[in-house]
Amino acid sequence: MRNELIIERTFSAPSEHIFQAWTDPEMLKLWWGPNNVTIPECEVDLRVGGKFYIVMEAGEAMGPYKGTKWPMLAEFTTVVPNLKLSYNAKAWTEGQKRETTIDQTTELTLAEENGKTKLKIRAIIHKAGPAAGMAVQGMQAGFTQQLDKLNNFLTA
Repeated sequence: MRNELIIERTFSAPSEHIFQAWTDPEMLKLWWGPNNVTIPECEVDLRVGGKFYIVMEAGEAMGPYKGTKWPMLAEFTTVVPNLKLSYNAKAWTEGQKRETTIDQTTELTLAEENGKTKLKIRAIIHKAGPAAGMAVQGMQAGFTQQLDKLNNFLTA
């Protein structure tokens, strides 16, 4: 299992817009997650020690997974507006929490460069349940799709 994932992406948007998109529950519902999921629930208590809860639900295009829910419950460990955000999270497949939980830390860093903003995501998996292998392997693709969706949201 790969324990660390680092992804960088540059956006044509100010860091404040990206930070807000990542921390406003109504905005998160519009772009979070890989392709073909919706976000039926999202709560953000934006402070160190605050809760971040989001649920992804598989859509029609996910075939046999349609209707499957993947909750994530996190606690913010760093909140520096427009610059840095980090949280410790547990994510799982609803109804299979023990077998599918992924325990991870995610850290976002924003840096403005020439009128654009560079976003760096560092995700570290501390522990993964025995049935979480597919989710762990798909993290890079999932983050890539999610950042494509964020870019479309920011440029809409």
